[in-house]
Amino acid sequence: MNKNIKITTLNKSWTTESGYTFSKVDIAWKSWGTLNKSRDNVILICHALTGHAAADEWFSGLFAEGGILDPEKQFILCINIPGSCYGSTGPASINPETNEPWQTNFPDITIRDIVGFQQLLLDELGIQGIELVIGGSLGGMTALEFAIIDDRVEAAALFAMGKAHSPWAIGISEAQRLAIYADENWNNGFYDPKSPPTKGLAAARAMAMITYRTPGNYTQKFGREIHPEKKLYQVESYLNYQGEKLAGRFDANSYITLTKAMDSHDVSRGRGRFEEVLGNLHKPVLVVGFESDLLYPFKEQQELAELLPNSRLAELKSPYGHDAFLIEFNQLNTELYSFYHSLNEVQS
Repeated sequence: MNKNIKITTLNKSWTTESGYTFSKVDIAWKSWGTLNKSRDNVILICHALTGHAAADEWFSGLFAEGGILDPEKQFILCINIPGSCYGSTGPASINPETNEPWQTNFPDITIRDIVGFQQLLLDELGIQGIELVIGGSLGGMTALEFAIIDDRVEAAALFAMGKAHSPWAIGISEAQRLAIYADENWNNGFYDPKSPPTKGLAAARAMAMITYRTPGNYTQKFGREIHPEKKLYQVESYLNYQGEKLAGRFDANSYITLTKAMDSHDVSRGRGRFEEVLGNLHKPVLVVGFESDLLYPFKEQQELAELLPNSRLAELKSPYGHDAFLIEFNQLNTELYSFYHSLNEVQS
């Protein structure tokens, strides 16, 4: 784990929508910059499915020279979400009732639970205002719920997601989960940490990597070339490598927990019609989509922006599909700068 990530144990209760109450939680987080006296110069970053609190590693282009994130002026904060395996309470944590890892018994969580969990740390730090909450994919879902739930949020920037997880996306997630369930080491979710279901998780990641990019990108990147040593097509070698890489750093139960949390994403659930829920969100929102995104097609961002009364929509060109929100930093910084400075102009 990144040495600059802090883990804070809070003796505060956190109740999930599924009804389980944790009496204490571990929250992993990383920050850059200094809180001002009014404790409201905060930029909150929400990470994606297999991300972690070290946002400067995977959102590097937003921190780089010329990036929108400026630790000299802002207090930038990224909190590892519950259910993950990077320091925050999750399936690999110890269940106090059994003194064993939660594994598959970890309670189901939702995107709204993720927000409630992160609010515990925000309250502990005495955060009074959040200038901007930013996120893509699962992080964008979290950022949107933050804008709805938390009055401290002044504005949001949402990348590559929509108002609810579509049947298409849910189906893709379930196919990945089925790959994990089929692993010989799965054993209904319980497994020896020394023998995790790495083959199933690797297969799930390989499926995901296909949906994260585009046919054109794969043609340009790999063609029909054969790997000289492995005697596989280069694309096969790439998918095997990516699967093994994730299986070496991530937990299968976390993958299942968090993909199910993504499936829960639906801002209208229990609140009324989308038109009412989003129509009542008057905070400024930047919605960014990529024309090549196959997982969350641009029409989802169009629809979301149309439902938000104070939104700005940007369609960016990229050959990288869904992964573009982690690659196209020059384009993202341009949109974020324009949006962020328009907020400051309104305030002044």
